[in-house]
Order: sequence, then structure tokens, then C-alpha cells
Amino acid sequence: MARTRVTGSIRRRTVLFGTAGALGAAGAAGCSRVPSGDALARLKSQRTVRLGIAGEVPYGYVDDQGEFTGEAPELARVIFKRLGIDSVQPVATDFASLIPGLNSQQFDVVSAGMYINKERCEQVIFADPEYQMLDSFIVRKGNPKNLHTYEDVVKAKATFATGTGYAEIDYAVAAGCPEKDIVILQDQVAGLNAVESGRVDVFAGTALTTREVVKKSRKAEATEPFAAVVDGDKKIDGGGFAFRPTDTELRDAFNTEIHKMKKSGELFRILRSFGFTRNEMTALTAEELCR
Repeated sequence: MARTRVTGSIRRRTVLFGTAGALGAAGAAGCSRVPSGDALARLKSQRTVRLGIAGEVPYGYVDDQGEFTGEAPELARVIFKRLGIDSVQPVATDFASLIPGLNSQQFDVVSAGMYINKERCEQVIFADPEYQMLDSFIVRKGNPKNLHTYEDVVKAKATFATGTGYAEIDYAVAAGCPEKDIVILQDQVAGLNAVESGRVDVFAGTALTTREVVKKSRKAEATEPFAAVVDGDKKIDGGGFAFRPTDTELRDAFNTEIHKMKKSGELFRILRSFGFTRNEMTALTAEELCR
């Protein structure tokens, strides 16, 4: 949620968007008389914020009715309304285009459950994460190769797959899996299909996406969540909203609302409807994850 390699390529899926909507949003931004350096004041004046999202359930996606939804867009609607910005306009794009699109002002905020890491923090600024996440595998029913960690995959010489730009690529490589042997698939649905058909032994993703995608499967299951180990340290990732480095006032105002929602329990009530558990609520900060 997100789209999230440690190297800075990004974790989530591809959804195309209409150019007319994007150009219209850009035009509205260009007509603002509020100085562009004060993003919060400008967005309040426009009363619209453009959200860069990608198409992965449950972080940010288009539902069966053709509506944009997901934990990040729904959270954005609540917070920006409280900041005096009534309208949110999702702009869907390939997840790898989110940070470049944000910095080139194609949208105002990245709202895609993006993992916060050191490399990304050199390009954007983050609000504190709304969730934390462990990894999990999609495997055949009964987990015949007994795969529970990346090290297990290497020992078993299992055929390993994950998604484009996923952090799990780096985690597998850190455990000793040759990158050239990793099968790269579009998303967790493609991963489920590959495991069910026997094309791969295992697909790695976030604990949330794997457990959601296998719910109706008769041939596959999700393993228990676990923390990847990189250079001897366990990795617990956290996802949050990204802002342009100049938009500190906007980020700080957003952070204030996030913390109020954490304290009241409202944040969990929103995320729970998208499959998040209390174990995935977090007190981690962006500062900690940026180190």
C-alpha cells in the first residue's frame, strides 16, 4: 500500500487515468492566485487536492462500481476535509511514477500506502505512517515446501516470485536468492494464479495483500506474517502519505490530524474495513523509518 523496493523503485500496481481529468486539475492549480510555495493555503483556496494513487487493493484502487477507494484515499477524504479542503481528486498512475509525478506537480500528495524508507526520504517528505506491515507468502495448500522465510526459499531452491518494484525483491536477494532467478509478476492476483497453476512455488507480498487474495482460493494459502531480515536486522515496514519537500506546512497539518485519529481510534476504524488488524496499527514515526 505501498507500491516499494528499498532501492527506491516502488511497490504497487498500474492503473491508467484520463488525460482530460489530469489536465483539468493541472489547469485549476495554475489559476490559483495563492503563492505556490504555501501548499496548504493554495489547496484551501482551490478546495481540491489531487491524490496520486496506484491500483493495489486495499491501499488505493478502483472498486466494482468504478469508484476510487482504499485505505489511503478514504483516509485522505477525512483528513483533507478537516483541513478545509472539501474535494479530493484521485489521479491513478503506475506506482513507479508516483514520486516523479508528485515532484513534477502532476498531483499534490501521494496517497497510496507507500512504504517509507531512507531512499524515498531523500526525494519526498512523509507524514507518520498510518500502518506497519510484515511480509507473507502465497503458497500451495499445506505449504508442501515448508516455506516461512526468505531463507527457507533459498534452502529449498523454490521458484520465487514477487511483484514489480516490491521491497520483497531486495529481501529475497539479501537472504541469498539470485535476483536473476526471481520471477516478477504484475501483482498479488497474478501471484496467486502462478502459485495455483504450479508455475512458481511461492509469491511474496505484504501480509495484508496475501491474506486477502487467498480468501476464496481452494488451492493456495497465505503463510503467517514474518519480518524479513536484512544485514541482521528485522524489517518492519510502515506506509504513509508523501509530500513535496517544500510542503512542510501541509505535511505537518496532515500529521496533526493523523495523530488525533490514532489517539481516538478513528484511524483503526477506517483501516479495519480494508482488512487491517490492530497488530498493523503503529507508533512508528517517519523519522525512524527514514534512517
